[in-house]
Amino acid sequence: MLLASCVPNRKYVLLQKEDINAKELPTDTVVRSYPYSNFEYRIQPEDILSIRFESLTSKEYDFLAKETPLGGQGLGQNANPLLIGELVDPEGNVPFPSIGKVKVAGLTVYEAQDTLQKIANLYLESPVVRVRLINFRVTILGEVVREGAVPLSNNRVNMLEAIGLAGGLTDLADKRNVKLIRIKDGKTEVQYIDLLDEEFVQSPNFFVHQNDLLIVPALRQRPYRKYFGQNISLVISALTLIILTVNLTTK
Repeated sequence: MLLASCVPNRKYVLLQKEDINAKELPTDTVVRSYPYSNFEYRIQPEDILSIRFESLTSKEYDFLAKETPLGGQGLGQNANPLLIGELVDPEGNVPFPSIGKVKVAGLTVYEAQDTLQKIANLYLESPVVRVRLINFRVTILGEVVREGAVPLSNNRVNMLEAIGLAGGLTDLADKRNVKLIRIKDGKTEVQYIDLLDEEFVQSPNFFVHQNDLLIVPALRQRPYRKYFGQNISLVISALTLIILTVNLTTK
């Protein structure tokens, strides 16, 4: 039972290759290289964007400047950005006064910024447009240190970084069969990813998407380690008492 409760390195070390058990590895040398994955998140309906217009146009004529509940432009010091951000509607548009709706779904944050910059150039003097995605998050459940939703400060975060923000995986996490639930193109997709394989860095799932749900299952050793291991002394004491009682009564 003790042997069955052990977790070997091949089930523990992330991003493994055949050299995981090598006694000597070359130092100060590039062992392998992989093509760089150029991931760019594309805006979806229900995303919340921070959109700021700044220009030399007088305040009374700058119809794109947004007032916060605390007064002034941009985000107030104590204002909740999720409340004053721009919600992308189900058709993928963001409405603006006088201009109307602007299509942003399917664009990267930089493409949306360039689109709005071209529009602002038509109406404002020397405008600068800044666009940020402010509700980017993933939810991680199961064998992690801190379960729950993980807010991300940028939209280019890989799976291991997101898991690290959740405190990392526990020793009893089954890293070979992590379930990924992702909403994509109006469908909910369910996939399994292997965090033990080094080639995962080339996977299209290496980077997280908005509202990804990760469920980390436990290894089969979990019952031994979590329950039996903690109560083994109690079990042994009970068995000893039973055997002693039986011996005394039989005599």
